[in-house]
Amino acid sequence: MIPLSDDNPTIRTPVVTIVILVLLGLVWLLVQRGGFDDYALVASICNLGMVPGEITKLAAIGSGVRISETVACVIDAEPVNRITPITSMFLHGGWGHLLGNALFLWVFGNNVEDSMGRVRFPLFYLLCGLAAAAAHVLLNARSPIPTVGASGAISGVLGAYLVLYPRVKVKMLFIFIIFFKVIPVQAWLVLVFWFGWQVLTGLPELMEVEREVSGGVAVWAHVGGFLAGVVLVKVFENRSLVRRRTALGDARAVFKES
Repeated sequence: MIPLSDDNPTIRTPVVTIVILVLLGLVWLLVQRGGFDDYALVASICNLGMVPGEITKLAAIGSGVRISETVACVIDAEPVNRITPITSMFLHGGWGHLLGNALFLWVFGNNVEDSMGRVRFPLFYLLCGLAAAAAHVLLNARSPIPTVGASGAISGVLGAYLVLYPRVKVKMLFIFIIFFKVIPVQAWLVLVFWFGWQVLTGLPELMEVEREVSGGVAVWAHVGGFLAGVVLVKVFENRSLVRRRTALGDARAVFKES
């Protein structure tokens, strides 16, 4: 299932969402060299990605995880480690990782920004990303594996969307082998299914003595970010903007009926 668009109109241009998307793209191209320079990619992930064991100081200095036959990410005590929960939000592991996150942020983020405003939304986004990072560190406190991606913060945006616009139709692309079908689905079905899938995928991780990232994806960061979005959305929403959006939606519905 891939979200393509929604039926939710926006009142104002989603400037912050666009800026975040541009920043993600620039970091990927300029810092991580678009994935075409293996050393630059690995160095960015090792040095600027969030390593739970470095945050908690429970991983031994000098230990690490091998990335390839010749390269390993080594645990250190550099000052930059203190800000990696933020820097890691702007890094990605590949084109698919980046484009998938960008698509979800564009489809759902523009409406959430439109309901919070251009000052509250970036604060909300960063807080959700930090909550996601905290959830991941909590469950992987000794891990030497670096974590990167905007998924945790974007998961918070999904949680906010679920609270604000559960019945809005989202156009989803369903792919089955060689068959493609776009089907409008209510947002709550899409987002509850997505959240449930994250929890189910992460359950085996809870049962392991040495917890690692489930299938290469920090699913509990997704869960933590999503729950943070659900909890924080009412704190950050701008009620006047929400009322204007609701009035616009009602007017559009009347126009369609007539």
